[in-house]
Amino acid sequence: MTTGITAEMLDGGLAEDLAAASLAMARRFARGATLWCVAPGSEPHAHHMAVEFVHPVIVGKRALPAFALTGSGLVPRARVAVRPGDILTAVAGAADEVVADLMRPAPAWGAASAWIGAGPRPAAGAADHVLWIADQDPMAAATGGFVLLYHLLWELTHVCFEHPGLLRPEPECADDGCITCGDEGRLAEVVGRAADELDPSGLGRSGFGSRALVRTAAGEETIDVTLVAPVSVGDLVLVHAGAALTRPGSA
Repeated sequence: MTTGITAEMLDGGLAEDLAAASLAMARRFARGATLWCVAPGSEPHAHHMAVEFVHPVIVGKRALPAFALTGSGLVPRARVAVRPGDILTAVAGAADEVVADLMRPAPAWGAASAWIGAGPRPAAGAADHVLWIADQDPMAAATGGFVLLYHLLWELTHVCFEHPGLLRPEPECADDGCITCGDEGRLAEVVGRAADELDPSGLGRSGFGSRALVRTAAGEETIDVTLVAPVSVGDLVLVHAGAALTRPGSA
């Protein structure tokens, strides 16, 4: 059985991708992150990956919190489970719509994301880290390639822990007047109507007004949604200065 990983792949960027993902994960684990593992088409991969991180078989290594999310309704369940600072990792092909639906709101949940797969790659920006095997075999998920990838991810994450200086988070801009940060559009997920637009009778009402409650990496906030109306719970919007300016992917 082939591993699905060759020296050419590692030299072609996979090694660099693994190193970057491992460092990002180690930094998050050092700050209390939990790893959430999904593999809709091959759930044993989700269980296996979670076990690797929880079970420190290397003497002296720490156990890292990880859970496998399996079964149906993965997106709403992940929405409840994933906290800001967590990590969401999926094992699936690029055509897996469930994984794509999980990866899109991850930044709004404050989660880092990694996508492990084979064959055609996902679209650019589909996840923070894409760890990919150039293997067109539809049975690639059943080979040792995926297993080797998340084993390497686990082991390299522990290598990062051996160098505490690497675990410091990347410096953030401390200047509230920074032009770059001030122009940033933050991804947000609509979670409900604004509190001041709820029906005081308690009977509720359909639709949204001009404001909505959204979830971002920094927590929940109320924003103006006039420019992107109508909106529904679960919609993703880009927020700037307290207002939704557009929807991701729109012109």
